[in-house]
Amino acid sequence: MDYDVLILGGGIVGCAAAYELSKYSLNIALIEKDYDIADDVALINSAIIYDGTECEDTLMAKLEIMGSNLMPDITSKFNIPYKKSGYLIIAEDDASRKKIDQMYTNAVSRGVKDIQILDSEDVYKMEPNLNLKVISALYSKNTATVFPYDLAIAYGEVAFDNGVNFKLEEEVLDIKKINKGFKVITNKNKFTCNMVINTTPKEDYSIDVTEKLQKNRSNLGYFLLDKNVQVNFSNIITSMNENSEKIYLVPTVQGSTVVAVNSEETIDYKDSIDKMSKIIGNISENDISTYMKAAFYNDSIIIDDSLIDQGYIKVVGKHYGLVSMTPAIAKIVCETIISNVNCVLKKNFIDKRREFYRFIDLNNEERKKVINMNKDYGKIICSCNCVSEGEIIDSIRRPLGARTIEGISRRTGALIGSCNGAQCMTKIARILSRETDKKMIDIVKDSKNSKIVVSRIKEFDEM
Repeated sequence: MDYDVLILGGGIVGCAAAYELSKYSLNIALIEKDYDIADDVALINSAIIYDGTECEDTLMAKLEIMGSNLMPDITSKFNIPYKKSGYLIIAEDDASRKKIDQMYTNAVSRGVKDIQILDSEDVYKMEPNLNLKVISALYSKNTATVFPYDLAIAYGEVAFDNGVNFKLEEEVLDIKKINKGFKVITNKNKFTCNMVINTTPKEDYSIDVTEKLQKNRSNLGYFLLDKNVQVNFSNIITSMNENSEKIYLVPTVQGSTVVAVNSEETIDYKDSIDKMSKIIGNISENDISTYMKAAFYNDSIIIDDSLIDQGYIKVVGKHYGLVSMTPAIAKIVCETIISNVNCVLKKNFIDKRREFYRFIDLNNEERKKVINMNKDYGKIICSCNCVSEGEIIDSIRRPLGARTIEGISRRTGALIGSCNGAQCMTKIARILSRETDKKMIDIVKDSKNSKIVVSRIKEFDEM
């Protein structure tokens, strides 16, 4: 056998499963079709860690509760920003108030503590700058915000340092059962393994047929406000109305604010701004750093171990709370695998991430020390977010280092300031070209079809 376990998919769940399994004496590989891992994580690098209060589905709520309990320890040892915040779910009308009352009843039955129903007077005392009509609200003290992309990358880096073999730019074409184990066929190779963890199921694999799940999704338009905009709210806030629209306000761990509008109807940029103003008052377009549209998923996450006796397990579904659930899903999958294979815990397991620096988070004395160690940290490339050349080089040279412009942006915070990369895009492309020994015309934003430079201008020896 080439491997004991093959993990299909390098999203946040696949990387977390690789981390958990790398604690054991197993030969593991992870296969990912894209240039980089964690491409399933939202571009705006901030996610709510839910506590199961808001979730209608009891099983999903239990995964959120388990994941949120594990998250502080994981973020601490991986040195990932994690910020505890209260969570206000606000009812704007009587229909929403009934939903909130039901949420409270469900949460209490699930054992969620530190939650309460507040009246409008209590809400306005807590958030005096709230520009919204409040009937009542459900308040939880258990939630937090985290960098989901950093979390996924950290899972992958630690798994890599513990021997997991990452195979990028390989697409799985089929999974076949053989006499002993499986044959996994990609566009580049054929691998044999004893067990498969499939986090990217598709319908035409030979091993099984993935049932078509009913997709429960709505439209999401979200804004990242400029870091200089003063939004004076201390809690994560969600407002609900009788039209099933929800508006989210999320203070990020870096001190900026994300505002999102969730609607079953198609929403455009102007409508999103108007709805956003219901919470925080009038906002100028100059106050908006980034605007994006995405789907808001509310499917069930299914951990399907019906074929575990053959050595096959898959994770199906998309859910808005996936980041919260990931530590729990990875634990469950790992426990299922190790109960069906002979292995022992490693004595030399490395349970920390390699050190790195974020210049924007350092004080001047700390910056001087870092620059004295490496002069590249004294060259600021992205002025908006104070990202140095040293950080960019490190993001490329690290385990599973960036190979695209977007990979650098996500790892360092470059290119997402107020100039949206106008001042630093070319500089970063040149650094990536130099560090990967590629021509500028081969540097891509995030995929094969997204070249930064289409072709070279013809050069002349003489004019």
